[in-house]
Amino acid sequence: MKPLLSPSRLAPGARVAVVAPSGPVPGERLQAGLDVLRGWDLDPVVAPHVLDRHAAFDYLAGTDADRAADLQAAWCDPSVDAVLCARGGYGAQRMADLLDWDAMRAAGPKVFVGFSDITALHEAFATRLGLVTLHGPMASGIDFVQNTRAQDHLRATLFAPETVRTIASEGAALVPGRARGVTLGGCLSLLAAELGTPHARPSARGGLLCLEDVREEPYRLDRYLTQLLRAGWLDGVRGVLLGSWRDCEPEDQVGAVRALLADRLGGLGVPVAGDFGFGHCDGALTLPFGTAAELDAGAGTLTLDEPALR
Repeated sequence: MKPLLSPSRLAPGARVAVVAPSGPVPGERLQAGLDVLRGWDLDPVVAPHVLDRHAAFDYLAGTDADRAADLQAAWCDPSVDAVLCARGGYGAQRMADLLDWDAMRAAGPKVFVGFSDITALHEAFATRLGLVTLHGPMASGIDFVQNTRAQDHLRATLFAPETVRTIASEGAALVPGRARGVTLGGCLSLLAAELGTPHARPSARGGLLCLEDVREEPYRLDRYLTQLLRAGWLDGVRGVLLGSWRDCEPEDQVGAVRALLADRLGGLGVPVAGDFGFGHCDGALTLPFGTAAELDAGAGTLTLDEPALR
């Protein structure tokens, strides 16, 4: 796995488009997020259909065609320097095949930020555009608008990425050791759902795989990991970084998720680092995907070879 092309960092006054590729967006939280971005001296513009809600399926932010059109228009607009997702939820997979990837590639690189359901688009941006993307907080996420650490780390990544080249874990390693590779990953359930689709990578070979999820019972996490293992998708992975697993563990089964992850990932024979503070958690850190890095699971550090953005 080779490193991908890094977009340019943002500068004060940069224009950033906010889109909703997945679930419906709460209007009041969107406004709070826009206020944060304006406070960074950015110029946020909201895509036309961000506040839409699908007439038949209220878990979608408008129709697939409209969500895709918003993303493509924002990406292909030469005045836009970055595209930020408003939230996750569900729906990115439904609209990914409606995008004109040739036109988006011709538009050139720019910053793309999101997580959760946006994992499907991180995969597509890697395979179709060969571009580094940022797994980070979203514009209307409550974990963004109400958390200074999440805001500060995303802001540093966007404006001064050389200051956040080392990301530190707050937990103990499941399997200590060091490994080098290219970062990739996201929401575990989405990575499993992407298997066999047109935009998915054939495997995580050569990668430092970042995994997290939310509101999934241990047996479901077991099923996703087992699916990836049986499909050979984890063959050749260099190391694993674990993020948050919010609401994945029953109150009477403390330690169940960690035990499961150790069981399913320990046999890979690679370093597995825990509690890296990305994903569905308070103060979520921003991770670049597609960047060469070194993982020291014992020390709990991920050190990027180069800043996430140029």
